[in-house]
Order: sequence, then structure tokens, then C-alpha cells
Amino acid sequence: MPFHAPPATSESEILAGFLTQQQDAFRAGIFGLSDEAAGRSPLPSALSVGTLVKHAAAVQRSWLASAVAAPEAPVDARSQEQRTAGREDEFTWLPTDTVAAVLADFDEASAAVLAAVRTLDVSTPVPVPSAPWFPQDVAAWSVRWVWLHLIEELARHAGHADLIREAVDGGQMYELVAARDGLSATPWLTPWHPGTAE
Repeated sequence: MPFHAPPATSESEILAGFLTQQQDAFRAGIFGLSDEAAGRSPLPSALSVGTLVKHAAAVQRSWLASAVAAPEAPVDARSQEQRTAGREDEFTWLPTDTVAAVLADFDEASAAVLAAVRTLDVSTPVPVPSAPWFPQDVAAWSVRWVWLHLIEELARHAGHADLIREAVDGGQMYELVAARDGLSATPWLTPWHPGTAE
């Protein structure tokens, strides 16, 4: 994946390009980590690179459900207890979690979002969910707003993953992308090497 979203002429391809770029940041952030290292929380919060990848998959599915159901609200058949447990699992690196499984789930969610971006009408109204952190004076936003918000949310969490990854083993985004994509060293960019990392 290039370091920048590609130029495009249609709105759907512009949105897809920026979403793809932010999705790829999570793949780069977890690249080269062992299952154990992906679950490390080296900062004061409980977040790890692995839990951020899990959260990014869940966030994409949640907003995708809203966009696909629009102009109706999405139906979540889970009980409140199941939703709470799911959210706790999302932010916990479980003993059964692996980098491969978490990435497969993330890639599945990412592909579904990109397919929807290319097919849904961006002007369709999306009912604002009922939650304390959402505005109470807005009845609906558009599918376009949902995709732009998702870009924003993925970018925020990709930044979290960058900081945590650097604290885990010194890996930084550009160097990780260069290593993952097999790029040659340049005077200004040396691909990441494991060294003492796992």
C-alpha cells in the first residue's frame, strides 16, 4: 500500500482510497509482532496493538451496519449482556487471540466496508444512534458522513497503534510498511528489522 491515498475522480473511490489507507495502517502496525507482543500494553492504558486491530474491526462493522440498514436503524439481536461482553473482549488480548486470526477478522470487516462504500448511496440518511456520546439534536446524518467519520476514527486509532508499537519494539510506520512491502533502503528510509523485537 502506498503511503498516500491514490488520486481518484469519483466520490466513492476517493472515500474508498482514504479508508483503504487507514485500514492498511493497522496491518502495518501489527506487522512482525508475535502473538504475545501484539497483546503488550506498554503505556498507561490497557490498549495494545492487537486490541486496537480488534477494535478497528468492530468499529467498522458497527458503522457498516448503520450504513447498510439506512434509512432504518440497524437491528442488533444481541442482549445487553452479550454486547457488554463483546466490548470487553474487543479491548482485551485474550489468551486465544492470535495475530493471524485478528488480522483475518479485520480484513473481512475492511473488505465489507469497501464493498459498501462502492455501492451505497452516500446521500441516504442514517439515524443517529441513541447513546450519550451522540448529539441529541440531530435526527440523522448521511452515509457520506458515516464514511468520513469512519476515516476519522480509524486514523485516530491507527495513531494510537503507532505509539504503542514504537513503545513495544521501536517499530515506526514508514519503516514497517517498507519492511512489509519489501522496499529497498534509501538514504531517508531504512526498512524495519526485528532486532530484539518479537
